[in-house]
Amino acid sequence: MASPNDIKKGVVIRDPQGLWVVVEFQHVNPGKGAAFVRTRIRNLQTGKVLETTFKTSETIDLVSVEYRKMQFLYHDNTGYTFMDQGSYDQVTMSDEEIGDQGKYLRDGMEVNITTYEGRPLAMELPRKMVFKVTEAMDAAAGNTVSGGNLTKEVTVEGGMKVHVPLFIKQGEDIIINTETGEYVERSK
Repeated sequence: MASPNDIKKGVVIRDPQGLWVVVEFQHVNPGKGAAFVRTRIRNLQTGKVLETTFKTSETIDLVSVEYRKMQFLYHDNTGYTFMDQGSYDQVTMSDEEIGDQGKYLRDGMEVNITTYEGRPLAMELPRKMVFKVTEAMDAAAGNTVSGGNLTKEVTVEGGMKVHVPLFIKQGEDIIINTETGEYVERSK
């Protein structure tokens, strides 16, 4: 057991709802009343984000998790399989554990896997990834340079559909934000 004064960015707290990583924190010592720690925490299994406060008088359960860089190997009916390139250990995560992030995975790609007591809990993708546009309608003449807020739907490798500006053509590389699934910019 630990004190809320031990809270820092990146520490993992265990409570009845599961394991939570601290994303943001602020120690508050008001002029009147007891000190507390205001936090923003993210559930490692579900990705749900909460804002919560801990009084400095209470105790919390800090746990030690391991972050491992692993290579994505394949997806089959058992789930997504990853391999540690140093030890060659393999772990499999279910479709439910990976969720929507699975659409961004490509063979051989490196991702960060969070493990607790040897069991994989969560996968973290790079924030931005480059994808090739495999299917896009051509823009009408006059709409290619200054499309304003006009967008069209294109298909990128892996079959994912994304809204992009009208000037994006088939075969171009674009950058997608993996947290929102939105177009960011053309790849250089």
